[in-house]
Amino acid sequence: MAEQPLRVLLVDDHPMMREGLSALLATVPGTTVVGECGDGEGAVAMALELQPSLILMDLNLPKLSGIEATRRITLANPQIAILVLTMLEDDDSVFGAMRAGARGYLLKGAGKEEVIRAINVVAAGEAIFSPQIAQRLMQYFANMRPVIPANAFPELTDREREVLGLIVDGKSNMQIAELLSLSPKTVSNHISTIFSKLQVLDRAQAVARARQLHLEE
Repeated sequence: MAEQPLRVLLVDDHPMMREGLSALLATVPGTTVVGECGDGEGAVAMALELQPSLILMDLNLPKLSGIEATRRITLANPQIAILVLTMLEDDDSVFGAMRAGARGYLLKGAGKEEVIRAINVVAAGEAIFSPQIAQRLMQYFANMRPVIPANAFPELTDREREVLGLIVDGKSNMQIAELLSLSPKTVSNHISTIFSKLQVLDRAQAVARARQLHLEE
């Protein structure tokens, strides 16, 4: 049985960009462009009408942002894969698109082979990101700080709970100082206060107390 063709909807407010993408996809066997649109509201309407396999979605669109269009489309039909292709690389755009349901994020300026590979990867149900975006995501998750709920250690201040969370995460005094923009001396003072309030002798005992409350797996 022959594979179903990959049906693509192009969404970008620049006609020349859509023309270039259409010409590129015309060279990819088994891929057909079923429609083009220049604004977010039209993208939602065309997606629901045409039911494409995949949408190449810009974010900076008139009438309705690409992020909101992505959210509405994926809510209506999660089977439609959305690959963002945009100039925007700020955190709000990247994480907003991911939360909205986009399966991939490419920056305009990506080479033809990179675009084709991304389309195939996303169409296969996997996720893909431009190298710059992948690096941003890795850095974001590497810097995520464990949050100690206020009701867990009510005797600690907000800052002390933040420091405790980083201790549980295995951060050194110097790393904590850098992450919280504090001096090493201030961090040391916070840690001494935490040990005193929790009635523990060292970092290991502090971590054990936190883990007993299932704050960390």
